[in-house]
Amino acid sequence: RWLPALRRRCDIAGKRLSGTGLAAEGRGLRAVLYVYHSRLLRHRSYLALQQVEQCLKRLWKMNLLGCIETLAGLIPKKNTSQAHTECLVPSQPMLETVALKVLGGCKLVLRLLDCCCKAFLLSVKHLCSEEFILLNTVASGLLSRLWFVIQYRCVLQSLMSLYGMLSTSLHLVSQTQQMPYIKGFTFPSDIGNFLGVSVSSEVKKQKARMLTTKKPTNWLKKLFPTMPEAVSEIGKKRNFATCTSAVKNCSIPCPADIGEPVL
Repeated sequence: RWLPALRRRCDIAGKRLSGTGLAAEGRGLRAVLYVYHSRLLRHRSYLALQQVEQCLKRLWKMNLLGCIETLAGLIPKKNTSQAHTECLVPSQPMLETVALKVLGGCKLVLRLLDCCCKAFLLSVKHLCSEEFILLNTVASGLLSRLWFVIQYRCVLQSLMSLYGMLSTSLHLVSQTQQMPYIKGFTFPSDIGNFLGVSVSSEVKKQKARMLTTKKPTNWLKKLFPTMPEAVSEIGKKRNFATCTSAVKNCSIPCPADIGEPVL
């Protein structure tokens, strides 16, 4: 009965991890770091962005998505819920390996959310101080999108639910045939205790900190000063009249042939 449920959890977690949002934000973050590497090597916002990029890099390097897809491929697709039906199930070493990677992935995602929140607050702080306006504007938007993508797609929640099913499967398989592969480590029955924090309360706390941050509007007003409506209307009419007279007076020359050399 637990095989179809385990396969569904693997498919859900795989879809959450393989979404285009995480990969796109990761590429954007790497591009920003590459552009500003020589200019802001010791700047605090740049160092905070580097920590976020390190978390993303470790998450992809551990090949968590590949392990989950391999486990899903080992589970038979047919319904094997009959009482006296024999079927092949994933072995204990395979389940232990995937469970250990899921635990590490949950830790990394939690650390990634924390780094995104800290780097976002730091970027907004430097924006309020009118320092490196272009970099911090791009960084704050990129970090908020990355944090939102992880939360909106429920990446952490899907990994936690997958580990709960993996723990049940590991217990049942080890009762059938003892083949311990990872020694010296006890798999926790409750992943919440292993992570050490309440995920929902931690996410709410981060969201409240990001939403209640002082908005950097002073430098925006300096860059784009507001004009009275009458002055703006006069300017629009004057520009429109100038453009129409220029169009009437100009003579458009015939374009040169592409095949002829132009001196």
